[in-house]
Amino acid sequence: MAFIPYGRQYVDDDDVAAVVKVLRGDWLTQGPNVADFEEAFAQKVGARFAVSFSNGTAALHGAYYAAGVGKGDQVITSPMTFVATANAARFLGAHVRFVDVDPSTLCMDPDRLQEMASPRTKVIAPVSYAGYPVPLDKITAVARSVGAIVVEDACHALGASREGGMVGAQADMTVFSFHPVKHITTAEGGMVTTNNEELARRLRLFRSHGVERDPSRMSRNDGPWYYEMVDLGYNYRLTDIQCALGLSQLAKLDRFVQARRRIARRYAELLKGVPPVGLPPHHPGHSYHLYPIRVPAERRRDVFEALRREGVGVQVHYLPVHMHPYYKDLYGIPDDDLPNALNYYRETISLPMFPSLEDHEQDRVVELLSSYLG
Repeated sequence: MAFIPYGRQYVDDDDVAAVVKVLRGDWLTQGPNVADFEEAFAQKVGARFAVSFSNGTAALHGAYYAAGVGKGDQVITSPMTFVATANAARFLGAHVRFVDVDPSTLCMDPDRLQEMASPRTKVIAPVSYAGYPVPLDKITAVARSVGAIVVEDACHALGASREGGMVGAQADMTVFSFHPVKHITTAEGGMVTTNNEELARRLRLFRSHGVERDPSRMSRNDGPWYYEMVDLGYNYRLTDIQCALGLSQLAKLDRFVQARRRIARRYAELLKGVPPVGLPPHHPGHSYHLYPIRVPAERRRDVFEALRREGVGVQVHYLPVHMHPYYKDLYGIPDDDLPNALNYYRETISLPMFPSLEDHEQDRVVELLSSYLG
């Protein structure tokens, strides 16, 4: 039987043609496709500005920089995420603190956040885990009370929506990823959206070596060729080739999200007859980057390995960040200090979820899961 991965990109002839057109043109990088992709993306999510980056981690790094994060500052995030959400704060010398997840959403628990936030908190970075749009109202209120900026890690949640519109315009900055298993892909790539013009300027500065070309912001101006490096930035630019692919993929985003939601509804129906399985939290605006179920902790490894043997590429998302050796050595947080994240990790398995998943493949996944759990 053919292997079924947990995630897979969808690339069609339109995408290939868009990339080939750029390859045959004059600009491979730093050309017009970059601005076109950023403008289209901002319009899609309802934000004023979108700034592209070479990958989602670089986008997080840029967002924390734009927020003013520096050595000794505090960034608060969720333990239920990929390590990049925390690592990008460490790149800037900040301390990371973790707020346990709310079992009903698997996102940051805003009530526990209130206990942890302080005037040292520079950024609060809630994660829209698996595509569930993290509730922002309480989180934003806590951030405002301590003078912090909200950076939503929506790398799982492109196309998701909450009260007030599509994810991407409600936080001070919102970060997206275009890795191949995400909702759209540029092979590797990321984006930060914001409604704040100054934050957008700082994002652009950071992703291009800290180089300033605006004469009004330079110490001198020797001529039209002149530029100045005004801060320590990085080469985090996205190429025109990738942006051409991104533009083509963005046109299909609604269709991709609809397909994911249809697959999620079908999983929920098929899994009704498998009593030990816990389904992901439901939200009408969920965009289902992942479909993580819960199984009895004592059976998780056996079920996982059995499915893998049968050619089903299940995965686990994630080992809570505070449990990785780097963070254990750094902060010494006991595993059970964040019990909801720990319990969820012990039970979760991500089932295949991607727009081109066929019904017969989904049936096979559920039949195998049912047989091993039964």
